[in-house]
This record gives sequence, C-alpha cells and structure tokens, in this order.
Amino acid sequence: MHGLERAVSVLEVLSESEAPLSLAEICHRMNLHKSTAHRSLMVLERSALIERTPENRFRLGLKLYELGNRAVEQIDLRARVYPFFRRLAMDVHETVHLGVLQKTSVVYVDKVEPNRRICMSSKIGSSNPVYCTSMGKAMLAFQPEETIEKIVSRIRFTRYTPKTLCSREKLFEHLETVRRRGYAIDDEEIELGVRCIGAPIFNTDRWAIAAVSVSGPTSRITPKNVRAIAQRVLTCCREISASLGMRAKKKSHVASPFLTHYGS
Repeated sequence: MHGLERAVSVLEVLSESEAPLSLAEICHRMNLHKSTAHRSLMVLERSALIERTPENRFRLGLKLYELGNRAVEQIDLRARVYPFFRRLAMDVHETVHLGVLQKTSVVYVDKVEPNRRICMSSKIGSSNPVYCTSMGKAMLAFQPEETIEKIVSRIRFTRYTPKTLCSREKLFEHLETVRRRGYAIDDEEIELGVRCIGAPIFNTDRWAIAAVSVSGPTSRITPKNVRAIAQRVLTCCREISASLGMRAKKKSHVASPFLTHYGS
C-alpha cells in the first residue's frame, strides 16, 4: 500500500468510528506496524486533516469539513451558474470560464466554448496565477483586506510576458482600478495574443466567491470592444450573484461605480 492510499485508508477508518481512536486501535484495524501508521498520522495531522485529542487519540479534523463544504459549493455553483454562463458564451461568441480562488491561483471549474475555429486551450481543473488572470484579479480585488494581504504575501511573481504585473506595488495599483470599474482585464499578461475580461460573483456577504471571464484572441477582443464585452460580463455576474442571494447596499465595501452594475 502506497503512502497516499494508506493515508486515505486511515481517514476512512477514523470516519467509521464513533469515537477517536488510539494509535494501537488504528494499527489493529488496518493491520499496520506502529511506525508505518504513525508516519501517516503525522502527515495527516500536519495537514489538519486529523486532530489529536488530549488523550492522545485521533479523529477527523475540521479541514475535511472545510474541504467538503468547498466541494459542495463548487458543484452547486456550477449548476446555478451554467444557464447564465452559456447565455454569455453564445452572446459574445467567445470562450467563457468559471473560476474559484485556491491559495495564490485560480482554478478553472467550468468552461463553455462557442462554435469557433480558434478557441482557448484551457482545461477544467487546471490553474493559473491569481495576479495575471482576469478572474484572479477580479476575485482578489473584492476580498477582505487581511485576505488580500495573506494571498499577495505568498505570491512568487513570475514574468510570463512583457505585460505581466511583476510586483506587489503594481498589483495593488491594478486592484484599485479593478474596484473602480468593477471588472479586471488580462491584457496578454500570461499569454501573448490572448485577452480576457473577468468579473466577480458575490455571496450574500458581498465578498467575491468566484468569477466569470470571457477569453479570446486579441484580434477579436480588441481595445474598441473591451468595454462592451465587460458590460455583458458584469451583467452575467450581477444575475448570478442575485440568484445566490447577494443584494447591494448603500454602505458597502464595494466601490460605488461597481454598485451601478449591482443595484442600489
């Protein structure tokens, strides 16, 4: 049994027990040597996937609850978003993505492609850095200040193209622009010849929990039509946010120009 398989088996054993288990009990149930079981337990404990009680017994950790909630939210989110999502893709005739934040990256959780010869090569489940993607910047701009600081402090800036934002200062300056206009642009920052426009989806507390973007070649998404496409992305995200229960208020952390798109 490999290390990962063993760790998963430990989690399954703990999940089947109504009470925390000792090391000896885990070894007995899994037919493992004490040293082997101990290594798996230490890895799981460091990852907060299991917890040790004061009596030196082990139980499932709250990290699993958090991960489970995220999985449920993403599955539910995809189902709720899809009708709006597909309509946007058919409206702008470009690739539309749905993404969520994961540490310092954006993970693509869904995608709709138009019937075009040239489409984006992105894959569901893949990820890109938060600081050079439209969805990443759109979500990052509308997080609590402490969350923004935490995420940005962990970024290792890499220059993918001459247009990549490669410093903390430039990123923070850009985020102010995103808050002011309500959407973010990836202007060939991760791949030359590709331009993306992204806007956030808000939860009931009016923090960004996901984002939608329109992506396409710079020959089709041009400086002249960026604003028109952005308005359609904003409308899509406004409708999705409303379906999730988000209601804009007069006093909000969301910049006032953005509220013109999200009601008042």
